[in-house]
Amino acid sequence: MPTAAIVAQLAAQGFAFVEGTTMQRWLRQAGALADWPAFEASWADLAMDEYMADGGRDRRRRHAVFSIARDGRITREADQPHWQSLHYNPLNGGVARWFAPVADALAGGDSLTTILRWCHAHFGAWAPDVQRWRVEVHQFRIEAVPGRPGRPTPEGMHRDGVDYVLVLMIRRTNIAEGTTTIHALDRTPLGSFTLAEPFDAALVDDARVYHGVTAVEPVDPSLPAFRDVLVVTFRAERAMSGEE
Repeated sequence: MPTAAIVAQLAAQGFAFVEGTTMQRWLRQAGALADWPAFEASWADLAMDEYMADGGRDRRRRHAVFSIARDGRITREADQPHWQSLHYNPLNGGVARWFAPVADALAGGDSLTTILRWCHAHFGAWAPDVQRWRVEVHQFRIEAVPGRPGRPTPEGMHRDGVDYVLVLMIRRTNIAEGTTTIHALDRTPLGSFTLAEPFDAALVDDARVYHGVTAVEPVDPSLPAFRDVLVVTFRAERAMSGEE
């Protein structure tokens, strides 16, 4: 379970960093991670993000939508587009973006189910009146080559237009930089940290802070370089509207 310090930081500042060893222990308390090797390996089979308005070719991804009831029942919804307004995503917003779906075996597997169960237990505890959550799962790989840094957040410092966000590090290979920065709504810097090890995690109260990640570069320019993360967003169905 989250320590008092983590809960206090999230409540006070709207974000928290959790070290990988701690996050992995919390996840194992919530369920099994038996398929983790296959889950991690699936990042090698992501599809190119074809919607980059700036022409970027450094991002691969897969996407899935779930709903989670108050009692914890998890349902995978039909494949559907990811949509953000230009208010939240000035680079790629305002377009219904259809991404390759998360593979069925992974969507119903131990690791993702455990991650969703953990998120629901904690995000649900912070918002106990929510009857049902809309949950989006994004697998991201950011690739970097010499002379072309990879940009984990090409839209810059931003909010996602949801209630809560989990960013979970899966793997970094031959990557330098990639610092997560957090700002208050008035753009005052609140903190920074680097998701460097597997299971390192960021928890974000999206209504209260902006977040972004600096560009990544290869350590050895002769070798492949990439940053793999899982992003899980929770949005209360009561909060959804066509205005955002």
